[in-house]
Amino acid sequence: MYFYDNGVRNAVIGNFSVLESRTDIGPLWENYLVGERRKRIEYARTFAHSYFWRTVNQQEIDYLEELDGQFRAFEFKWSSKAKVRFPATFLEKYSVQETLVVTPENYDEFLLS
Repeated sequence: MYFYDNGVRNAVIGNFSVLESRTDIGPLWENYLVGERRKRIEYARTFAHSYFWRTVNQQEIDYLEELDGQFRAFEFKWSSKAKVRFPATFLEKYSVQETLVVTPENYDEFLLS
């Protein structure tokens, strides 16, 4: 479940700690990106469908957009040093136009594209 406002998310879980002391920085970062991306899509009136993908073996993709049968797959990582591999299971089965690992260094590319 994602929230359009991380303040609401923080209220629900009862955590208003400063960023440096948070243990949920990954989910917080992911929630921020999904919320802001969905706002942008709605504002631009882009009719893309959004998905989350996970297999029974726990392979996953954080965020997918599908437009005209083409998928764009995104992984969200707070650390730009994190190693990321998009699951071959997904890449072989679906028509993937783009894959992107979104970090604090390139998030503007994700939010504005």
